[in-house]
Amino acid sequence: MKDFCEFLLVCWLVGVALVFLEATAHDANPFSVQSSSPDPCYSESGSARYCIPEFVNAAFSQEVTVSSMCGRRGCSHTHLTDLNSAQNLTCWQSEMLRTMPFNVTLTLSLGKKFEITYVSLHFCSEKPDSMAIYKSMDYGRSWTPFQFYSSQCRRVYDQPNRAEITKLNEQEPLCMELPNSADTSNAILVFSTLDGRPSRSNFISSPVLQDWVTVTDIRVTFNRPKISKDTREPAYFYAVSDFQVGGRCKCNGHAHRCIRDKDGKMVCDCKHNTEGPECDRCKPFHYDRPWQRATLKEANECLPCNCNLHARRCRFNMELYKLSGRNSGGVCMNCRHNTAGRHCHYCKEGYYRDMSRQITHRKACIACDCHPVGAAGKTCNQTSGQCQCKDGVTGLTCNRCAKGYQQSRSPVAPCIKIPTINPTAVVSSTEGPADCESYCRPAKGNLKINTKKYCKKDYAVLVSVLDMETVGDWAKFSISLVSVYKSREPLKRGENALWVHMKDLACKCPRIHLGKRFLILGSTGGGASAERVGLFADKNSLVIQWRDIWTRRLRKFQRREKKGKCSAAEHTHDA
Repeated sequence: MKDFCEFLLVCWLVGVALVFLEATAHDANPFSVQSSSPDPCYSESGSARYCIPEFVNAAFSQEVTVSSMCGRRGCSHTHLTDLNSAQNLTCWQSEMLRTMPFNVTLTLSLGKKFEITYVSLHFCSEKPDSMAIYKSMDYGRSWTPFQFYSSQCRRVYDQPNRAEITKLNEQEPLCMELPNSADTSNAILVFSTLDGRPSRSNFISSPVLQDWVTVTDIRVTFNRPKISKDTREPAYFYAVSDFQVGGRCKCNGHAHRCIRDKDGKMVCDCKHNTEGPECDRCKPFHYDRPWQRATLKEANECLPCNCNLHARRCRFNMELYKLSGRNSGGVCMNCRHNTAGRHCHYCKEGYYRDMSRQITHRKACIACDCHPVGAAGKTCNQTSGQCQCKDGVTGLTCNRCAKGYQQSRSPVAPCIKIPTINPTAVVSSTEGPADCESYCRPAKGNLKINTKKYCKKDYAVLVSVLDMETVGDWAKFSISLVSVYKSREPLKRGENALWVHMKDLACKCPRIHLGKRFLILGSTGGGASAERVGLFADKNSLVIQWRDIWTRRLRKFQRREKKGKCSAAEHTHDA
């Protein structure tokens, strides 16, 4: 009776020890790990927090498989995990063993993963000389040594006696001699899974020890009984009255209890948007950060993806998670309501945002509705809804001709330019210099491009001449700036103006034709004013009809200029 009371006291102390270790790992009150609130996994304010199931005897009422039994009534293995009572002590006993080997096994299946603190055996006979405890984490498919006991560790198990355990080998089993008991026929063995492990005081933050104490099955193998000194032919047996495993249902800090599912299997009652038998994964659509075990400092609840109510599925991307500073890694899948993007946060091609509605509204994206003839495609500006129009076409949906254009019957060019005065007639009616040859002599006919000319000019551009009109004494050419090879002032590609004085144009220096592309090397500010903004060309400018082979040469000039060779060329020219 005394030994039985000591046994119950040991089990209670071990259970309290685990609670204390988990709580003191972060300077918490050891008696307040679990709250009395309706749901211990959430605080009164509703925020997620660390929670664990209660400490239990995981072996209670579980079936034990034995390799040997004496066959008499009253020594059945079914009593090993029942309610142990000193008034009605029941024992399992093996058959009598007269010849080696003396191996007998007890196998206990817990039916689920548990994090266990101790394994205890209450013997009805003298304790064996050599025995081993094994654990399985995969429901008996594979086994790992948990602990060895022997008076001859090296000989029986090829293990050193009481090897040193460090942080580098915390998952290694120990071998030691079974402690002596005053009552050899009523002995108790308690194996503490964390005893002697350096990280036991910080168990909650030690994945190594968490893995070490995780089991689904326990196997006890008796390998060698206490050898009798009796000279007569001996007969041995093993006898155990109680088999206990103390621990908690493994839920990784995301559940406070375990329940039976619809198939009768034991599973965690998961919280924090987790699921699985051990709450070991995130629920669907809660992949904005990777699953993690909960700790006292951080509940690590799974967070839903931000899809602005436009998607029902998402996935996790580790690269995006790292780039975000470990804040968000969710990527929405199959965005609906004409949205697109990682968060379904912008409109897909062919649609634009209705700024009067929130992005979460199912009609936040409106069809571009671009005109099938007037628009160059089906896409439009995501903010304004402006479609990309063909030449001469205007309107939000490209549904009308621009000013100066009239409708044609061609689907390729639906709007054509309204005929204007021939620029040649304008030039011929303009009074120019009497002697054009002497006026244009410095530049006329000198149409070759080289490094010196490139370096001396302020700009070098490729333009397409679209139209011309007269403004006083000036000819204003509407041009499209195709490429900028050099410019001392900022120039943007696209529509621009080229100004040429009428006297230069009358002498055809420069010579410019509508609808052609020209390379122009000129100087800035030749006639700039508030009314005249754009590029300027005169008799000293180099205006040559474009040839595609010049692209390579101009790129070469650009490289030379970057290397500072333009300064040398200009000095040589000046000399």
